[in-house]
Amino acid sequence: MQSNFSTILPSQPRGCHAVVIGAGTMGADVAIVLARAGCRVTVTDPDAPKREALAAHVLAGLNDLELGARAAGVQSVAGLDDVAWADVRLVIECIPEKLALKQALFAQLLKHVPEHTVLASNSSSFPISAIAQGLPTAERMVGLHFFMPAHLVPLVEVVLGPHTDGATAEALCGFMRGCGSVPVLVRKDKPGFLANRLQHALAREAFAMIDEGVATAQDVDAAVRFGFGFRFLAAGPVMQRDHAGLDVHTAAAASMYPSLSTTAEPAQVLRQHVAAGRLGMKTGAGFFEWSPAQRQVERQRYDRLLQQGLALLADELPPLDRSF
Repeated sequence: MQSNFSTILPSQPRGCHAVVIGAGTMGADVAIVLARAGCRVTVTDPDAPKREALAAHVLAGLNDLELGARAAGVQSVAGLDDVAWADVRLVIECIPEKLALKQALFAQLLKHVPEHTVLASNSSSFPISAIAQGLPTAERMVGLHFFMPAHLVPLVEVVLGPHTDGATAEALCGFMRGCGSVPVLVRKDKPGFLANRLQHALAREAFAMIDEGVATAQDVDAAVRFGFGFRFLAAGPVMQRDHAGLDVHTAAAASMYPSLSTTAEPAQVLRQHVAAGRLGMKTGAGFFEWSPAQRQVERQRYDRLLQQGLALLADELPPLDRSF
């Protein structure tokens, strides 16, 4: 039986009540995405320091868009029992990546959410079908995968599980466009969805070449950022092939594909770094060294370039309603 959820979740988010579960890095940024469109947002998290930091973070993100007044629409509470559920139209789960925790949360939501509420998970690794397993809400459960930082990276993946109502997913796409995001509809619930599968295909070859001594980590990064990756701002890999010529691409593919990495396990250099506790910025070292000062400088540089990229793409992004 088809649902009528698409009539409940509007394409204009202004005034809609949305709940974000989890006030960590991703949840706080998702709150900005919703608030910039004029949503009323309730963020739940039992961690008091995270809740206390939320207001300043949301205000800073909205001030960058000259929409600081909309920060007043975001509130935080400790738990599900503290949410006014009657008019909640969308729930977005942003809790840690542990399947059992997510399954338990969505089972608990059965006691709270109205029948019309769309239930979304920001999981980057678990299919929505696994999270929804055994739940009567599977029809209205959708993957809604943002990319860090969620308020600066426009893409969001709307992922259908085998039982997800298609109209619900289409309505969620429209809703996210109203939030100024660029949604892509992922019609099959495959591991990694769409963007991460593409990203990992590139990463497998990148780290394989580091393993083989073909190039250093710095040169791999430079090849992507200042070579073909630079062009991705203007056109994706499919359109780029139309620019270059499909005959040229097909001939190059025939030459290179036999030698591309097909390993089924992470590269040796990755496994060595993990074994040594060099996990990246969060441990102070990965492929590069990261003191607290270096982390701050790098994050500022990274965010600044993303903001400049948004400015370049402004004419191609969904517009935000600034009329209120």
